[in-house]
Amino acid sequence: MPTTATDEEIAAAAATSAAEIAHPSLPEGSNLYGSTKIFPDYQAEGDEYYLTLVHGIAHESSVSFVACLQATRALRKGYKSVLYFYGPGSMNCMATRGFPTTGNSAFPGEHNINAQLATFIAEGGTVFCCRFGLSLHGLREEDLIEGVIPCHPLDVQDALIHYARKGAIINSTYMV
Repeated sequence: MPTTATDEEIAAAAATSAAEIAHPSLPEGSNLYGSTKIFPDYQAEGDEYYLTLVHGIAHESSVSFVACLQATRALRKGYKSVLYFYGPGSMNCMATRGFPTTGNSAFPGEHNINAQLATFIAEGGTVFCCRFGLSLHGLREEDLIEGVIPCHPLDVQDALIHYARKGAIINSTYMV
């Protein structure tokens, strides 16, 4: 038989639980982790390419956003950096994100991918987006972020071949 507790008993147990560990356990700014970087800060050597394939859904995980950040970092290291969104990843390229109107963020970070893609493009990165990926989700080509280049579905494989033949570093992100 389940037992019952009074509101006072629950409040007392909650106060006991909250007091078990002091908060904050460390003051703000305390180091939790070491800072030793193992590998050198590699920079592009001449005409080197960095291709990132993105198959992740916007805002369903950090996969797509982190891929954009990595591509931007590669660009800043001197690589000719390219982002290629395909399948559900195509949703990341929409300029029409927002609620209740486009451009308004319904939650903090709703436009982080939009802002990162705008930065990436402004700094010289190239962004491709699969038209078939757009069609799978009822998205319109005219609603792409400015500077995003729409591509034929068969271009995904050929882009991979193209950049592999150039010796590109290929980062393929995929979200299931």
